Amino acid sequence: MEDVTLAQLAQATGGVLLGDAHPFTPVSTVCYDTRELQAGDVFLPLVGERADGHTFIDQALKKGAAAVFTARKPADLAPGKGYILVEDTADVPRALAAWYRARFAIPFVSITGSVGKTTTKDMVVAVLSEKFSVHKTPGNHNNTLGVPMALLDLTAEHQVSVIEMGMNHTGEIDFISALVQPKLALITNIGDAHIENLGSREGILAAKAEVFAHMDDDGLAILNGDDELLMTLKGKLKQKIVTCGASPYNDYYVTDLDRDLATDVLHCVLHTPKATAELTIPAVGDYMIYPVLMAAAVGEQLGMTGEEIARGVLRYAPTKMRMNVIDRGAQVRILDDSYNANPQSMRAGLQTLASTQRDFKIAILGDMLELGPLGPGMHAMIGQIIAENHINCLVAIGELARHTAQAAEDAQVPQVYWFETKEEALPTIAKLVEPGSAILVKASRRMAFEEIVQYLVSITPEKEQPTP
Repeated sequence: MEDVTLAQLAQATGGVLLGDAHPFTPVSTVCYDTRELQAGDVFLPLVGERADGHTFIDQALKKGAAAVFTARKPADLAPGKGYILVEDTADVPRALAAWYRARFAIPFVSITGSVGKTTTKDMVVAVLSEKFSVHKTPGNHNNTLGVPMALLDLTAEHQVSVIEMGMNHTGEIDFISALVQPKLALITNIGDAHIENLGSREGILAAKAEVFAHMDDDGLAILNGDDELLMTLKGKLKQKIVTCGASPYNDYYVTDLDRDLATDVLHCVLHTPKATAELTIPAVGDYMIYPVLMAAAVGEQLGMTGEEIARGVLRYAPTKMRMNVIDRGAQVRILDDSYNANPQSMRAGLQTLASTQRDFKIAILGDMLELGPLGPGMHAMIGQIIAENHINCLVAIGELARHTAQAAEDAQVPQVYWFETKEEALPTIAKLVEPGSAILVKASRRMAFEEIVQYLVSITPEKEQPTP
């Protein structure tokens, strides 16, 4: 934040400023984690299932916090410190973000969808950064707490803001969109993620489409034109729709897609309503055309040329654990896509593994969660996809992944292993990895498969450096 005082924080959140800190004390950061708190910050204690942040107020003050929010009037006030007394600290992020976001008359770009939100955000940011100073949601801060806190990072230098919006229940996109009020709204696709909570893919579509209620009529919807469910929105929105996809029936599409397997890039020709440009995409996987097309649509709508978009695409770098390519010695390649998983992203990951130029291809896959009664069948479907893509070996981990292993065995995948836990799987993984291996690591977030990636790095040699 910038140009904000303690008195303004109190006013914005409906709080009362207590203590002898000066009301006009400047504030730049509100922090809810004492481990990250810096001197001069304002501490926000949140009440969670495991801990009550109010118990850390004294610790925050000792670390140098200028003030704290609190829902409980303290018996004693530390000298020189401010206390903003509010009814409920859980309401502070929303109230504060709404007040602070209203200061900025810049375009806001929102991104949601079942698969590829973060990759699309990273690509949009890369393209826009060729011309603009871009604000973005950091990491995976895409929920009802992360987005409000990310909005507080806006400064006068920013010319456009790119906000990733996640959800697993109805109403969450509505909550976030009310704060963001986007000018451009991207929906990457409608898949099966969180179908356990939302009942059906139609329910997922309805939840994602909550964003449009918080856009002006002159806003723009940028949709995956190859997604049949998304195309049912045509004629139902007040906002204009542009589509992105593989076929020339879309407003934004590519032709001449060529995979350069030696350098792990994609080459293609971008077609937009205003331009044609040759692109080099510094990433693996044909699915990358969708983030590129959506980024091109955003860039063109904000006045960028085809040449600027092409240069911006070259800036792309993935967020950690989202199809990060880790090359090790002995021609071992690790595809770290361990952040999350659902049926659609699993299919894309396996196709990327299949296209990798290595002799022995291993898929280390875990459970895909929040699929409800559809879970067993969808895990079995992944086993069939492994066979279709001629993957040499499957290591399946987790109770649901047992169905993947069984289906892979039935489909005659050459080597199939199943383990209940990661720890049980590690000795077998160590024996399987050989020179010339490509290894995909992917599971739902709660499986913490980044630990397997770390293990693979530890048991493989460092990549040989070229001789000067």
